[in-house]
Amino acid sequence: MKRILIFALTLFTTTGFSQTITDNYFKLTRANFNQQNAYETTAFVEKYFRVPGNTGFNASIHYVEDILKKAGYIAEKANEFEAPLTYRIEKRPMKRNTWEPVDASVIIVGETMPLIAYKTNRNMIPINCPSTPKDGITAEVVFVGKGTPADFEGKDLKGKIVFGDVATGRLISAAVKAGAIGAMGYSLPKYNQPEIHQTSISFGSMPANAGIWSLLLSYGVKEKLKAACLKGKVELKVNIETKIYQAEELTIVANVKGSIKPNERFVYSAHVQEPGANDNATGVGTLAEMARVTATLIKSGKLNPQRTLTFLWGDEIVSTGRYITDDKERAKGILWGMSLDMVGEDTKKTGGSFLIEKMPDPSAIWTRGTDKHSEWGAGDVKEKDLFPHYYNDFIMNICKTQGKFANWTVNFNPFEGGSDHTPFLRNQIPGLLMWHFTDVFYHTDNDRIDKVSATTMKNVGVSALTAAYTLITADENTASATVNQVKNDALIRLKTEFELSKKAIAEGKSLTDEKHIIEVWGKYYVDALATINTMAVEPKTTRVGSTIKVATLAVEKQTQIFLDELKNISNNSSAN
Repeated sequence: MKRILIFALTLFTTTGFSQTITDNYFKLTRANFNQQNAYETTAFVEKYFRVPGNTGFNASIHYVEDILKKAGYIAEKANEFEAPLTYRIEKRPMKRNTWEPVDASVIIVGETMPLIAYKTNRNMIPINCPSTPKDGITAEVVFVGKGTPADFEGKDLKGKIVFGDVATGRLISAAVKAGAIGAMGYSLPKYNQPEIHQTSISFGSMPANAGIWSLLLSYGVKEKLKAACLKGKVELKVNIETKIYQAEELTIVANVKGSIKPNERFVYSAHVQEPGANDNATGVGTLAEMARVTATLIKSGKLNPQRTLTFLWGDEIVSTGRYITDDKERAKGILWGMSLDMVGEDTKKTGGSFLIEKMPDPSAIWTRGTDKHSEWGAGDVKEKDLFPHYYNDFIMNICKTQGKFANWTVNFNPFEGGSDHTPFLRNQIPGLLMWHFTDVFYHTDNDRIDKVSATTMKNVGVSALTAAYTLITADENTASATVNQVKNDALIRLKTEFELSKKAIAEGKSLTDEKHIIEVWGKYYVDALATINTMAVEPKTTRVGSTIKVATLAVEKQTQIFLDELKNISNNSSAN
């Protein structure tokens, strides 16, 4: 009991110290982040179905460019450090043609209103789908159930449209083989709640040069067409207009030069492609406003970045991965990465929750207690994949501080992957994801501007900027406060895991296995504490190293106490 009391007192005092260091940056970012700016950029970007190289993607890149130019960033000519604020647009030839949708409609012959139309369902046309002839095409549609070989057997499909209660992609190959001219199907995951949101269509793609066109259907349209087909012969008039053409892939990179260690940097990434508002027009809009705020603070003399801050907009994972691997010397200086993906949700409408996806820590292997994966699903994380670093706890504490200030709910999930944080991690660079999940409109054409919250974008932007500003100007006080913060987080986690293991042993679980979990968590935090030694831009004493040693001993001691107690509990259980 005494040990717990001392621990609680330590937690209170050190957390307060940590917050005082970031107070100034919180005040600056809260006062200067204009959520309406972020919202307006999001509204512009979400108008387009964005594929690398197409009209909407490029328009979004140039919209961000205009924001940067007005903020004071100058076009890079010689190198990225020729001025305090620079930007460049990187242009690369694409290995395949780009694609964009123009219009589409499907009408049941004999009816006046379209069964489905692009104006209300922009995701109905899969990426790479070709156009039909100019005046459309009229043909019989044949229902093939779940699209199994048996469902195709004995059916005359030549010159007809194949329709199935299955993902369109699973129909195309068989449809081509049978001589069909088109394929239509349906598939949405349960978290989209398609029976409730019956107009939703999840965007998808089809093979280029497949030889036929295809369309994606909503639950409501699928059910209506299925009922019609089961009654008798149905003919459809289908009209699809798309553009397929050669183009360049654009990436825009903005840099804020560090005054002391310009080659060390914090990198933000927000991907432009995808057709949604939250995914990921909100990431584009939030990051653009963050870049504007940064320029404003630098020009007013209120921010002096000692390390470089980089803003990146491009093709998800591809642009970020290329930025890291194209220049090995530059990559050596990337100390932190952050992905902004789906960061502006109105959670009352989407059902999602703001999440920080952590770098791989033991909760990605042993997910228990209050830890839980999103419906995206767990990755295959092994002990060798763990990434011990202070960055997880540092970012979570920054976001929690903003959450408390703004009455904003902040949650987190174990590592899962799938966005722009993964290229950082693959290259052994600390990288985190800010996002929302589970969202009932995720990847569907109901992910529109009315589901976006400007307030949420501000909360994310303020948190992300405050974190980066603190790190790119970190001194020994920042590092020492972070040591105490991470130590306390470690002690809380160890206590939590101990209670879970104690319960598991009482339920018959292996003592060896439960001790191993505690050991791994202890080692994880010991290794994470060690990484704080390089946080300060210009360390002048050995104070941080000494603080790390003291904190490490505290974590190791507490780990051993819990291991011994687990052993005693197990022995007592065996004796009884």
